[in-house]
Amino acid sequence: MTFEKTKQSDIKKAMDVWKVYLNNLHSATDVETTLSFAEREQKRIYLENHPEEWIKFFFPKYTKYPFANFQKKAIRRILDNPEWYEVLSWARGLSKSTITMFCVLYLALTGKKKNILLVSSSKDNAERLLESYKLNLENNARIETYYGKQPTNRKWTACEFITKKGVAFRGIGSGQPPRGTSNEEIRPDVVLIDDIDTDEDVLNPDIIEKRWNWWERAVYFTRDASNPMLIVFCGNIIAPDCCIVRAGEFADHWDIINIRDKNGVSSWPEKNSEEDIDRMLSKTTTKAGQAELFNNPISEGEIFKEVKFGKVPNLKNFPFLVVYGDPAPGESKNKKSSTKACWLMGKLNGITYIIKGYLDRVINDEFINWYIYLNQYVNGVSTVFNWMENNKLQDPFFQQVFKPIVAKKRQEQNIPLYIKGDEEKKTDKASRIEARLEPMNREGHLVFNEAEKEDPHMKRLVEQFKLFTPRLKFPADGPDCIEGGERMLVKKIYQSNPVIVIPKSRNKKRL
Repeated sequence: MTFEKTKQSDIKKAMDVWKVYLNNLHSATDVETTLSFAEREQKRIYLENHPEEWIKFFFPKYTKYPFANFQKKAIRRILDNPEWYEVLSWARGLSKSTITMFCVLYLALTGKKKNILLVSSSKDNAERLLESYKLNLENNARIETYYGKQPTNRKWTACEFITKKGVAFRGIGSGQPPRGTSNEEIRPDVVLIDDIDTDEDVLNPDIIEKRWNWWERAVYFTRDASNPMLIVFCGNIIAPDCCIVRAGEFADHWDIINIRDKNGVSSWPEKNSEEDIDRMLSKTTTKAGQAELFNNPISEGEIFKEVKFGKVPNLKNFPFLVVYGDPAPGESKNKKSSTKACWLMGKLNGITYIIKGYLDRVINDEFINWYIYLNQYVNGVSTVFNWMENNKLQDPFFQQVFKPIVAKKRQEQNIPLYIKGDEEKKTDKASRIEARLEPMNREGHLVFNEAEKEDPHMKRLVEQFKLFTPRLKFPADGPDCIEGGERMLVKKIYQSNPVIVIPKSRNKKRL
């Protein structure tokens, strides 16, 4: 009895919340009661000729922020091309499904499209996505005033309904038969595919193959070849092989927009501030953030499945140590800049130890300070060779910027700091890292200092190792620095113990 009362109470609360939502939707779309029919018609025609203003007028509850440029471009592409195949891989929070709804309702209410089919990973999900369309057609006062009352007696259910103008909407889940979706003589002329991929399904290639075959054979060919069809896929790249990736290969336009643009700033700053993005990313793993907000599905441990932590021998036991720095271009601490890296390393009995270091976005002066800190850490108990990556493109910067900084600190602090440029010609970055470091790591010959395990710089280094892929879709400045340091260690060992070549004897009787 108590359970039933509680259940009824929860239902009542949910219904009350729902009523408030519908009332808010209705009140947010109140219209001017003073306009005559002729004035309303004039306004309707004007708005239809200016789609962005049409959207803002009919959906004020949704359009609290100005449209971003990428959203404006998508609206124009979708509305200006009756026959069109679009894939929107916009990061979460960039309103790909909402912008699509605006466009589709515009096309439906203006009579430009007649039969809309919405597809998702399941029937329940399709029904949930279709609900926003249905609620606006039922409760948006402005739509009712300018286009009439939309619900009809013909069909009006959660997953299928036909508007006053005779436009049909239907939602289906993956694998459901789409046949029979004709609206009288009109076959589907809009197909929306939203959230077709799931995290679980992309782990099984057979499911993706089956789903894609279903889309191509069963859904796509519900169309009439003589009638233009609009196809819009909405979804992020959550795996190297998923339906969104496959759709992107066929699309007329594949729009990939991350939460931050290529310059490292918010793609939609009017809505998502840098502080908001930082806060959101700080509460999740890098792997999850890259997949959901940067369209970068990375597999942890793809190359470096795990790293080995161990105790570093006393530094005086090493014949010498190397401090190797990788100077990213730029003089900035913000997210537009690359990370700089500087690590102290040593080799003993065939084992390379990553002893201590730094990996962060810093200005050049602080980068040079890292060399000082690491030399002070060694405190003279072993010889230290200081190196910095310096290819031909970097050399002017090395000569004109870094060398003067080093000279200034040498004079001001009275320290014997000298840094030599590593001018060796290097092969492809990803190949170098994998070829040199992966076998060492796999055999346990690359050891990370367990005493530094909780240091934030060491954590960033380990993270970059674990998320490293040959595609370099995630920063690998740390592993690149370690690869450089390993080369210098091997080089100095070879110089200290050169291979002695014994000339061949002329005496044929000798071995």
